[in-house]
Amino acid sequence: MTELDTPTGTLLRLAAFTTDPAGGNPAGVWLGDALPDPTEMQQIATAVGYSETAFLAPDGSGDPGRFRVRYFSPAKEVAFCGHATIASGVALAERGWPASLVLQTNDGVVDLDVVGDTDGRFQATLTSVEPWVRELPDGLLDRLLGLLGWRRDELDPALPPGLAFAGVRHPIIAVKELSTLAQIDYDFEPMRTLMLEHDLTTLQLIWRETATRFRARDPFAAGGVVEDPATGAAAAALGAYLRERGEISAPATFEIAQGIEMGRPSLLTVSIVEDDPRIRVSGTAVPMPS
Repeated sequence: MTELDTPTGTLLRLAAFTTDPAGGNPAGVWLGDALPDPTEMQQIATAVGYSETAFLAPDGSGDPGRFRVRYFSPAKEVAFCGHATIASGVALAERGWPASLVLQTNDGVVDLDVVGDTDGRFQATLTSVEPWVRELPDGLLDRLLGLLGWRRDELDPALPPGLAFAGVRHPIIAVKELSTLAQIDYDFEPMRTLMLEHDLTTLQLIWRETATRFRARDPFAAGGVVEDPATGAAAAALGAYLRERGEISAPATFEIAQGIEMGRPSLLTVSIVEDDPRIRVSGTAVPMPS
């Protein structure tokens, strides 16, 4: 695994939601005995340059499976990041840590379970904090569509726009045609300003291919990144949205294909179970080349 020892810990680089390092979403994973101060974490994340870097250290409980985690994009701290969590689970498993982990994020506890297969590859599953789904604030949809260059009549009426949270906030906007999803070209700074104004992490822009498969694209201007090739937090938010609308009911699993237009294809698996409001997101991760 690609490793870089820093003065305070070890920095790893992995691609999440893929078995090919040329695909998926690259993430930094920093491991140490204690978290650096926020200024140092921001400097490391900015230098790494990936959409997010996760910083993990033991939480002080003495339990080897419990960690404090913080996430930083190149521009700012983010309360939760799904793909960096998946990468963290695989990185820890490959280094001999327990298969069942508990991560204390800024916004609550995220469970993380890792299993291996006969090929020696690990798959991690995160279980989100308890999600919620709401309507978009007045006027926000039209402002987002204006920046995206989309029209209201291009949206899928069966999946009306909404706002979903499973650790961080994501607008859910579904289109009728895949060709619309292929056409994303927005002014970065106005989009970044709007997303920060409404505390949005990414835009979860989707097209429903089948009842159990979606295509997604996720602008991440709020974090200083034009687009994310795989967004586990948004996948969890979409699971909450679909369940809230009755599009799926427990037990259920669906897939999200993302990153295709960016040349970094990714596959995210989302599950809901009975008697648990939380959402599960699963994926693999592999080391990035040096």
